[in-house]
Amino acid sequence: MRARDLLTDFPTVTLDTPVLDAARLLADQDLPGLIVVDESGLPFSILAGTQVLQLAVPTYCQDDPALARVVDEAHADTFLHAMTGQTVRRALPGRPHELPVTDPDATVLEIAALMARTRTPLVAVVSEGRLQGAVTLQTLMDRMLGS
Repeated sequence: MRARDLLTDFPTVTLDTPVLDAARLLADQDLPGLIVVDESGLPFSILAGTQVLQLAVPTYCQDDPALARVVDEAHADTFLHAMTGQTVRRALPGRPHELPVTDPDATVLEIAALMARTRTPLVAVVSEGRLQGAVTLQTLMDRMLGS
């Protein structure tokens, strides 16, 4: 089985997409992350849902989980609104050492190794200078386990 057999159309965002729009896309489509594309439409990075949360959750709550417990429920439910006006560029942790990008001929093991190495739940598939789609962790695991 090859990447082309596991390929899924996948939404993309740009560096200038508002983070709240990206968060809505993640939530509305139950996605593990998003492919961030550059001006030419090629993968620039992967924005995992956890990176959006990292930007949204106040640093003091990340550093000391006990502080998150003392915030009342009314205020705790609004923390995502702190991202208003911020772009995907801000949510990215920096240029990754290795992009989770492969070609349509990649094997299941190659894709799994790339996901493990890059710690991302999706791999972009590029062929002939165009983004073809992505292979998600869910699809990969379903195929590997025979689901």
